[in-house]
Amino acid sequence: MFDSSIFAQRVRMARLSKKLTQSALAEVLGVTKTYVSDLERSRRTTTIEKFVTLADVLDVSTDYLFGRTDDPNSHK
Repeated sequence: MFDSSIFAQRVRMARLSKKLTQSALAEVLGVTKTYVSDLERSRRTTTIEKFVTLADVLDVSTDYLFGRTDDPNSHK
């Protein structure tokens, strides 16, 4: 089952590990900084397209973001 709090926490931690600001990530996704902030606070979910882009930009697997694995590098 999807846990939005795990997703939110992992997006934030992966963004910080890449040294990206919310604004920089928002620009890549084509959304606002508020959108990214809302993702990181479990206030919103996202589309499949943006979900895949998040995983690509943050260089983690979709399974990691989704909470199906604890290994962010399971895609490598």
